[in-house]
Amino acid sequence: MLTQEMLDSIKNVEATRAERMKTEPRRMSADEKDELLKKFHPDYRPEGFSEIKIGPNKGQKAPVELTNLLHSNSRLLGEHIDLSKIDYDVDVLVIGGGGAGSSAAIEADEAGAKVMMVTKLRIGDANTMMAEGGIQAADKPNDSPVRHYLDAFGGGHFAARPELLRRLVMEAPDAIKWLNGLGVMFDKADDGTMITTHGGGTSRKRMHACKDYSGAEIMRTLRDEVLNRKIPVVEFTSAVELIKDDKGQVAGAVLLNMETGNYSVARAKTVIIATGGAGRLHYQNFPTSNHYGATADGLILGYRVGAPLLYQDTIQYHPTGVAYPAQIFGALVTEKVRSLGAMLVNKDGEAFMHPLETRDVSAASIIRECKERKKGVETPLGSGVWLDTPMIELIGGPGTIEKRIPAMLRMYMNYDIDMRKIPILVYPTLHYQNGGLEINGEGYTKVIPNLLVAGEAVGGIHGRNRLMGNSLLDIIVFGRNAGKAAARRAAETELGKMTLEHVDKYAEELKKAHIDTHMVSPLLLPKYARHER
Repeated sequence: MLTQEMLDSIKNVEATRAERMKTEPRRMSADEKDELLKKFHPDYRPEGFSEIKIGPNKGQKAPVELTNLLHSNSRLLGEHIDLSKIDYDVDVLVIGGGGAGSSAAIEADEAGAKVMMVTKLRIGDANTMMAEGGIQAADKPNDSPVRHYLDAFGGGHFAARPELLRRLVMEAPDAIKWLNGLGVMFDKADDGTMITTHGGGTSRKRMHACKDYSGAEIMRTLRDEVLNRKIPVVEFTSAVELIKDDKGQVAGAVLLNMETGNYSVARAKTVIIATGGAGRLHYQNFPTSNHYGATADGLILGYRVGAPLLYQDTIQYHPTGVAYPAQIFGALVTEKVRSLGAMLVNKDGEAFMHPLETRDVSAASIIRECKERKKGVETPLGSGVWLDTPMIELIGGPGTIEKRIPAMLRMYMNYDIDMRKIPILVYPTLHYQNGGLEINGEGYTKVIPNLLVAGEAVGGIHGRNRLMGNSLLDIIVFGRNAGKAAARRAAETELGKMTLEHVDKYAEELKKAHIDTHMVSPLLLPKYARHER
């Protein structure tokens, strides 16, 4: 039920709509963007971060919630794990059941390696499944990977690792071709040409989509390919610690059965971390668009064996998360809604920013509108601004919303909100982990031999801000490459004696840093239980 204040504000939006459709707000200058971000983006709030006191990133900052996990003991500290009892013995162990992990497993299997996937929920329970808007690739005649590179490099504040970003954009067209060949049902015109749209920060229409089910459709196809290949998938089982050998190589992982609580040992010549994001840590108490298992586990596993992090202090807050109704608070409202013509508008019906600014600029603009200018619309859980969705049908014609973003329409219709007729309320939601484990161009961590990382657990691909559609792209490009590289390395690897010595060494580091902790990590699942006094 919309409040009277909301209904009155909707009248303002309707009254200004015709004039707003004539002229878009101008884009901000670089100086204006920098000033806005420093003042309003959550990454610039000192109270949201703390110093890392041990390990390869000692002295750097990270979100408080992540630092607390880095400053925690292993779940295996004090446990006796018999590493001579091997429960699983493979060439390539893939930790994670999302798009990156599935892509890696498929390519490693294609290369002839003995592969196993392990995931703490089910295969497909991942942020990949939650992605809606599309996947970027410069595969049209008026576009090029160079343009794609420039858009992404600038959008990431010129901080992306060039070798990683170069690989992302150069291999993007082949990623689309690969997915299309596997059976992904991309939106296509009658002649078979793929339909592409703009995203925030793009200079060309290069967003390929499957309506607004893009991630779900890609994940469906990848999952089916994994299962059709009969690649073993151990579900409801978490990797809680990596195993090394006496040569310093990664040599597998200790696994925890989430249902029985029993441990098992997986020996592997190569390991790929593809555990996804960290949204369920709820940095700075933000809601999140992430799936239930997104608790930064891979970052903890890699860091404890000595792999450094990169850009762990930068997080993406998607500008348009659901602000109302409360039942879906924080859920993703795809950027595609804006690329189809919807405009961000304050309570007075004013468009306060260009609709396709980059995500960090858009999020900061909305926060400024609500916090400083006091022009947000009050909701039971805070405030938000309008996303003027009826504009889509006025621009694209009746039926455009049903055709292009049916999932979004149905999500809101469940709560008697018809986005074809009235605008929807949005506010930034914790969406993407820009930083993660540092890798080289082949996907290997730079310190631990035979340990690879793919997907959202990687830092450096996108710099300090990611453009829409480049995450579904990176899980395919870097997932596939990690699988190929892991299979090649496994064929020439001889493992030594397996050890968990690093667990005790990490605990000693904590003591030397005078960190007295009762926490253990990885977290595995978010802590939502309410404890009564």
